[in-house]
Order: sequence, then structure tokens, then C-alpha cells
Amino acid sequence: MEAVTLHNTPKDTGWIEVITGCMFSGKTEELIRRLRRAEIAKQKVMIFKPKIDTRYSASHIVSHNDQSLVSNIIDNPKEILKLATDAQVIGIDEGQFFPSDLVNVCEQLASMGKRVIVAGLDQDYRGKPFEPMPQLLAIAEYITKTLAICMVCGNPADRTQRITKQQERVVVGARDIYEARCRKCFISPVE
Repeated sequence: MEAVTLHNTPKDTGWIEVITGCMFSGKTEELIRRLRRAEIAKQKVMIFKPKIDTRYSASHIVSHNDQSLVSNIIDNPKEILKLATDAQVIGIDEGQFFPSDLVNVCEQLASMGKRVIVAGLDQDYRGKPFEPMPQLLAIAEYITKTLAICMVCGNPADRTQRITKQQERVVVGARDIYEARCRKCFISPVE
């Protein structure tokens, strides 16, 4: 896994970075870190999150450790194309909550010379790929997979265990509904 550094950052082109992993692994925290560094570099940054994600704030992206940045709340990824025309760096949180056209939007933005950073879950609560993240991983120039700590045994965790009986694929929540789990401690729900 190669981090984006000054010596390997593309010149005169756009690109896509994906930050992925399970819940509580620091995805949003890493997204915020990269966006703050871009702001320090005086780059024009725009941030987006899906309307469905109201866990910690309706107007900010917020990490589980309370770091936050003001964001634009959108329903459809195509809104980013209209709102981010002047942006050099575009941050998108909770990519798994957007429809599949997020992939085409990210491609278009990168082709326009923009740096696009998307954070999102790579697996749902069943341990299955969580679209559209797998498609974004396939086209991204840079990928960072973050790991949490298993809340059962303390091993590195890459799965999100739902601890309620709800069976809908998307149930927005945090520590009240989910735990980070390793492969050994993850219990696949009965389908």
C-alpha cells in the first residue's frame, strides 16, 4: 500500500483516491486529514456527503472521534458536477450510500483534472461487497484500506458486525448498531 506523497503525486492530471475499510477504522478521519492538508496548500476544496447520513451532523462530515468539516449535503452524485466546477480537490464521504452513478461522476471529475477522494465501506453488514465502492476501487489510482480493532478479541478488524436484528442492507447508525470484527469473530447473518 503506497501513500500519496509529494514524489509520486501526478502532475497536470486528475485522479481518484479511495479510502475504504470497515466501520470504526478511521476512513472519515483520513479523508478529513487529506482535505485539511489540501486546504493548507491553498487548494480549493469541496466536500460532499449523502443526505441519508445524519448520524453526527446534518451539515458536516464527522469522524467517530469528533473531527469534522463542513460539507454539501446531496441526494445524487450528479449534483457534484454542478457544484464543484471551481474545486481542485473533491472529498466524498460515505460513498457506499450513493447510487452507482457515483463511479461515472468520479471518472468525469478526475478527467477534468480534479483530485477526487472518496471514503466508504467496502463491505456491508453481511461481509458482501458494498456497491459502488468495489467499482471505485477498480478505477482508483490510489487505494487505502483501513483496519479497525476487533471489539471481541482485539485482532485487526476488516468487517462490520451489525448487532441488531434489522435486515435492511442500509441501516444508518454507529456504536449503537455496529461493531468492528475480525474474520474469526465476524458472524455472518443468516440470509
